[in-house]
Amino acid sequence: MAIISFYTNEKKETGQTLSLAAIAAYMAIEHNYKILIVSTSFNDLTLENCFIEYEKIRGSGTVVKNTMDSLSSGVEGLIKILNSNKISTDIVKSYSKILLKDRLDILLSPITNSFQEYINITPYYADILQSANRYYDLILVDVTKKMPPKDKASILKMSNIVVMNLTQKLKSINDFIELKEQNDFYQRKNVMISIGKYDKDSKYNKQNITRYLKEKKLVSVVPYNLLFLEASSEGTVIDFILSAKNVTEETDTNAIFIKEIKEIVSNITFKLQELQMKI
Repeated sequence: MAIISFYTNEKKETGQTLSLAAIAAYMAIEHNYKILIVSTSFNDLTLENCFIEYEKIRGSGTVVKNTMDSLSSGVEGLIKILNSNKISTDIVKSYSKILLKDRLDILLSPITNSFQEYINITPYYADILQSANRYYDLILVDVTKKMPPKDKASILKMSNIVVMNLTQKLKSINDFIELKEQNDFYQRKNVMISIGKYDKDSKYNKQNITRYLKEKKLVSVVPYNLLFLEASSEGTVIDFILSAKNVTEETDTNAIFIKEIKEIVSNITFKLQELQMKI
């Protein structure tokens, strides 16, 4: 049982959300884990749209739907239960949508379009994650920059692993070095680095970035892949992963993509085992 948070402090897009989607889908397909994806976004269905057609996200659609009514499901419904103290081990599952039966669920982001209502909701995420952690083997949290600092910090602090998402640019790398120098939290053993939308032909490849950051192990990367990007906008990331992992030609872009995703999953699993041994 572990909480893995994906986060960035960058203003520009790092590919954080799509990276999480690819990793979660691969984990669910290849491993016998009960996995929950948690979207913390405000007025943004990017993560949900990776797995569900946009028009069907808030409705039942073709996705297997749990018993709760769509208008009361998700975070808002859970908060009502938390406030009533009627909490059971699998309560979070009851308010989540099933993506792969007994393998992968998603807790949708709040329905509200009011930012004030949203920031009234975000303090509850820590309690929701604690409750979910009693049922799921792995929880992957997409931590949005829009969340109030106190609530972001609460989620990151309780996470077993924090995956810091950077871009493949010198400024991004230098900014992370400065962040580590200013904040001891990012020097912890449970902080991993991931480069999104990665281009292996850049001078800032993962070997050079690893040396520049003085990391002991290669940083993780999620390659840029057009077919994956298209799948993430069509709700078909799971289908893409299923298809891409069967490609046998090593130089094929899909095979390269899967190889790097497999490596990230391996790094996460090793890191969890490493941290567990130190407890």
